[in-house]
Amino acid sequence: MALFEAHELHLRFGDRVVLEDISLSFEAGRLSGIMGPNGAGKTTCFNVLTGRYRPDRGRVLFDGADITGRSPQAIARLGIARSFQLMNLFDEFTVFENVAIALPATRARGRNALGHAYADAALVSEAREILDTVGLAGRADDIAKALPYGERRALEIAVALACRPKLLFLDEPTAGLGSDGRGRLAELIRRLKGQVTLVMIEHDMEFLFKLADDISVIHWGQVIAHGSPAELRTNSWVKNSNLGKLA
Repeated sequence: MALFEAHELHLRFGDRVVLEDISLSFEAGRLSGIMGPNGAGKTTCFNVLTGRYRPDRGRVLFDGADITGRSPQAIARLGIARSFQLMNLFDEFTVFENVAIALPATRARGRNALGHAYADAALVSEAREILDTVGLAGRADDIAKALPYGERRALEIAVALACRPKLLFLDEPTAGLGSDGRGRLAELIRRLKGQVTLVMIEHDMEFLFKLADDISVIHWGQVIAHGSPAELRTNSWVKNSNLGKLA
């Protein structure tokens, strides 16, 4: 059984059908990609999978349990985390504080959670270990808004990892990054593969094809192709599209 499955998801906004019978599955320990042209329904699909939209019909299963229609908070508590196209950080907090406040043990403290985190050697160690994973150990005491854009992307992933997810959704992680930033992000994602199951929407086809184990192509709100990067390079629809040229 796959770690995460979506079966025949359908969603419409008014008269517009946005998703039509979308079925996906993500195997544990792998990096699955989702690609497609602008307006194809990729981010809307992510929003359904992570609880931000409820599908009109269809089911979403995580680790064998039906999570269809559960709130984003309830889904996050099950072990699913997500990054966004637009970053969601506490800009006035330090890098360390952004990660420390996301740790489950910190959130359980309630009031003055950060004060408890600073006083708890185990929490400090846990937060710094995560920062080391994403290459930010040396920036722990810097204010988040002072980080370069690429390091802010790495911090957002660190915050997601602090929730100790089994599954991490990445929505356009290379958005706004230059070639050096994309290279550093690729190295980070390679380190994460195997530690956490990853699902990534990405417009940078070269980036996605180098990293993903399997890719689903969404267009017109439907999955029109699925396979390994090598298989998709020979897919007739992909070859004849702009996506094929990019891949």
